[in-house]
Amino acid sequence: MPRMTFELSREHEEFRRSVREFAEAEIAPHAAQWDRDHHFPVDVVQRMGQLGLFGLTAPEEYGGAGDDGDFTSLCVAIEEIGRVDQSMGITLQAGVGLGINPILTYGTDAQRQQWLPALVAGEQLAGFGLTEPGAGSDAGATRTKAELVGDEWVVNGSKQFITNSGSSITSLVTVTARTGTREDGRPEISAIMVPAGTPGFTAEKAYDKLGWHASDTHPLSFEDARVPADHLLGERGRGYAQFLATLDDGRVAISALSVGCIQACLDMALAYAGERQTFGGPIGRKQGVAFQVADLEVMLHASRMLTYRAAAMKDAGAPYQQFKQAAAVAKLYSTESAVTATRIATQVFGGYGFMEEYPVARFYRDAKVLEIGEGTSEVQRMLIARGLGLPVE
Repeated sequence: MPRMTFELSREHEEFRRSVREFAEAEIAPHAAQWDRDHHFPVDVVQRMGQLGLFGLTAPEEYGGAGDDGDFTSLCVAIEEIGRVDQSMGITLQAGVGLGINPILTYGTDAQRQQWLPALVAGEQLAGFGLTEPGAGSDAGATRTKAELVGDEWVVNGSKQFITNSGSSITSLVTVTARTGTREDGRPEISAIMVPAGTPGFTAEKAYDKLGWHASDTHPLSFEDARVPADHLLGERGRGYAQFLATLDDGRVAISALSVGCIQACLDMALAYAGERQTFGGPIGRKQGVAFQVADLEVMLHASRMLTYRAAAMKDAGAPYQQFKQAAAVAKLYSTESAVTATRIATQVFGGYGFMEEYPVARFYRDAKVLEIGEGTSEVQRMLIARGLGLPVE
């Protein structure tokens, strides 16, 4: 197994600078307006594609970075985009981790050739339909059904909270569905790719969310939506396992998004603490403020180390259970630290932190869902405890 290192290489740091330049020039000046307007900037998403950000984990044959990219590079990109706008950060994270990677990992050659080039180029997006009204953390309780009728799957059911699922450039959504019953009586769950525009497949009105206002998130409904039999993704009956494995990668990517959030909070709090004058001097002279900023620095370094340790394990091909544990640890600590960081930064800003004209308010709203998506904090604690050998139910 290749040697793992938790320090970013010179190439990764150079890549970070290029992504940061793009984010500060193309995203940061507009993020607040997009947030206010609940606007999903398709043109900027496609420019992210032109920069190669959606192809960092894909082979060259599909237009990806090939040997020049890796999972760590994707985490660097998500962190830097998320540092200026969490909505665009989650768009990239979901576009690659939940849209591209399941097809890349489990798809046939024909499926990859059909769907990946446009997704890798950022010209199109794909969604990942796992969560349902009655099946969130308990994803095995999926109620959506797909029946094989002749040479077509007929899909019926609903999904909720699905990112990149209803934009003008969404090309398909991969959904989990019951396709039968196992010998032990448990449901057989498979993954089916449903192209956008399929009759009977509807992306309902976008959610009115607490945060991530500039990302694309919809509930989905399927009423006798028919797709060809060859739109089965991976092995029949393995859809649930495939999606769970996909979520392990996604947890590290969400950790990277959280690191970007913490970095933004530190940057804003540090600058404000040096500028804001009270009682004849900057508030950063007061221990009450200085110590809070110091806490942000500690959370940032710890979260970043856990995140890139897990990413390095992924790139090095570490044993799956070791990577799974590292992913859960990174996701739990980084996301909870991000929520705490936004609270601290808002407190440092005082009354101004409560006003939407300051970015800390937007980051405060955006952060909470980090503890929920890709597995809640409670699920991460359960996974970590099981990894330690405890029989947690």
